[in-house]
Amino acid sequence: MDHIISKLYELIKNTTNLVEFEERAQILMYNFFSSLVGRMFSELNQVIVAQRRADDWKVETTDSRSVQFMFGTVTFDHTLMWDKKGKAVYPLDEWIGLRDRQRYSPLVELKVAEMASESTYRQVARTLKEWTPVSLSHQTVGNMVKTVGKAQAEMDQEMVKELDEAASLPEGKKVDFFYAEADGVFVRGLQKKQSMEVHHAIMYEGWEKNGKRVSLKEPTVIMTTQSTDAFWDETQAMASSRYTLEDAQVVTNSDGGPGYTVERFQAAFSQSNKPILNQLDDYHISQGFNRAFGSAGNAYKDAGRKALKEHDLEAFKLQLDTYESTLEDDKQMEKINVFRSYILNNWERIYDWRDIVTDSPRDARKLGAMESNQRHVSFRMKKRGMHWSNDGAEAMVKIKQGMLNNTLRNAYLKCNERSTRKQRDVKKAVRVAQLLRQPTQPSIGVKQGSVALYAAHSTAIGNLFKILQ
Repeated sequence: MDHIISKLYELIKNTTNLVEFEERAQILMYNFFSSLVGRMFSELNQVIVAQRRADDWKVETTDSRSVQFMFGTVTFDHTLMWDKKGKAVYPLDEWIGLRDRQRYSPLVELKVAEMASESTYRQVARTLKEWTPVSLSHQTVGNMVKTVGKAQAEMDQEMVKELDEAASLPEGKKVDFFYAEADGVFVRGLQKKQSMEVHHAIMYEGWEKNGKRVSLKEPTVIMTTQSTDAFWDETQAMASSRYTLEDAQVVTNSDGGPGYTVERFQAAFSQSNKPILNQLDDYHISQGFNRAFGSAGNAYKDAGRKALKEHDLEAFKLQLDTYESTLEDDKQMEKINVFRSYILNNWERIYDWRDIVTDSPRDARKLGAMESNQRHVSFRMKKRGMHWSNDGAEAMVKIKQGMLNNTLRNAYLKCNERSTRKQRDVKKAVRVAQLLRQPTQPSIGVKQGSVALYAAHSTAIGNLFKILQ
């Protein structure tokens, strides 16, 4: 501690302002702590090597390795050994959970991926360089995003596989009402005129009010750029792993487009014993009105909305036909025909679910949360002319999903979690390493004593006694 304080005195003496002092003190702190962690790892390496030698492992060589942590670059010794099967292993790296050629710690990779879900790769690299000792390129940020996103995707696939192989559904949370919405958003691919669809579903238990603000209760998100079948498999697995829906009334909402039909919802939530309600999304109905009649208000548009609200099919057709008769533009007439087909094909789905269910909750609201939640994807992946590779897009949406569901960290660190047996080995190795570092006993100085005199002071022994005193 005195050494550090002396260093700080030197810094304040040799700097002309507090900004410069803080910058140099930060570097000192990073270097000091990194060196301590490096020494700790090197000492653990000695203990682990001794343990492996006792198990007949052979030592090949000892060299150094550097890994970038959030607090600085840690350099430590690690020993290459041959196990009993003749396989070359760095036992320390395996012991602390480092992959081969991994240059950044798991926390750095995780935090970089989380930051990249909100900012561009270049912005992430610049921010880290300004605020931490971590320095990396935007290409490295992209590689970390793929690594972390892949971990979340693999966990989702494993969840689907477990459901397929299970003899029965797991016991989950029981709810009276369960709500689900699904839609897709397209992002640009790397090739010209290429795009890919991000399938997006959100499931929730209802609504919560905080003052005038209303939020979804226990929302769960599923996102993927994989096939439609894979998306619905993940949706079904997610719902089945968290909820028991046998006695729940499931209410769903979508635009009715390809991949988001009534049949898809019925298959995904088939464990419910009650009929699955699926209504046509109000936002897409309103969007259809604007395309067909224009964004400005007019009498035909208002009358059509009224007929739709009252579920009067003949009145709705009449307004469309009358308005079409006033048009001369073929393109505008085509828009009317497209809108007519859309509404007529989904006529039975145009209702308010609260009018269908007799015992709806007191705080029940209209469905339609999907459009606002689509901004998680569109704000990050569609702005400033962004283009995405297949792997990059899938990794990004999985990172988004993991962050919204609070599963990303567990998914990424799952491979690094120590078993109970391995944790016992860790504690044992740490105790041995601590014994190696036991400090020496402090000096208590020279012990003092006296010689007893059993003779006169004038004798020879008396003279010696005077000298010793």
